[in-house]
Amino acid sequence: MRERTKPFDPRQVMLRPDFEIFHTQDTKLKAVEVHHHDFYEVYFLLRGRVTYRIEGRIYHPQPGDLLLISPMELHQVTVEGEDEPYERMVLWIGRAYLDGFAREEETLSRCFDRSYPGHSNLLRLPEAQLSQVRRLLERLSWERQGQEYAAELCAQGLLLQLMAFLNRADHAGSQGEETALISQVLDYINAHYAEEITLDHLAQKFYVSKYHLSHEFSRVVGSGVYRYILLKRLLMARELLMLATPPGEVALRCGFQEYSNFYRAFRTHYGASPRSYLAQGCKHSDAGLA
Repeated sequence: MRERTKPFDPRQVMLRPDFEIFHTQDTKLKAVEVHHHDFYEVYFLLRGRVTYRIEGRIYHPQPGDLLLISPMELHQVTVEGEDEPYERMVLWIGRAYLDGFAREEETLSRCFDRSYPGHSNLLRLPEAQLSQVRRLLERLSWERQGQEYAAELCAQGLLLQLMAFLNRADHAGSQGEETALISQVLDYINAHYAEEITLDHLAQKFYVSKYHLSHEFSRVVGSGVYRYILLKRLLMARELLMLATPPGEVALRCGFQEYSNFYRAFRTHYGASPRSYLAQGCKHSDAGLA
């Protein structure tokens, strides 16, 4: 079974409602901006040196490590070795599709749940389990690319087997580097994103200088304070739109005092107006549940 690798694709939206899998290799890849997306992501590092920032935690994964990223988490990857091959497998899974397999207390998305005791975005498995995960990912990629008889059914079975395995695995891995200051600032922003938040206000509230807060925030989170607040507001706006909340109400509930500012920021980030995104999102959700 020979894997076909592809170069980096900046696309951050799924073209299918169920799942997509990529085997990618690059050199001299620049840092990807802090972003979020509306699906679950399983990231498997094969080669290279990278730093991964996920909601105020800094991870330094080793080849063979997995990272599990939920739709609500802002994250960024930075490649450290410019001339070294950077190879990984990435699995995207639609929210409605994966959540559709939930059975009472058992959900296949539990491994992505940050509130679950002992949760870590980074999963470092023993060699035997790691080999099993790699085989499942390679077979899943092969079936999704192939035209063999019952390929789609085989791919779905492999996906369910992989997700069950990841949920059964011991997640007591690296918790990542984090600082008390930035953790507190992020908690505050997440609780008050609908209000006016300035760097001056945050510096006064947490008794630090603006320079120190700005520098430390960028180092740990991967973006400036104002950029993070904007992304958080847009993320929450998208969630409210998916619940059929009127765009004008969404703007106010997400901290945009002027609808024109909300409209412009949303269209720039998502490539669609709030109303058209709502219509598209409803169609995608319906397709995922079919």
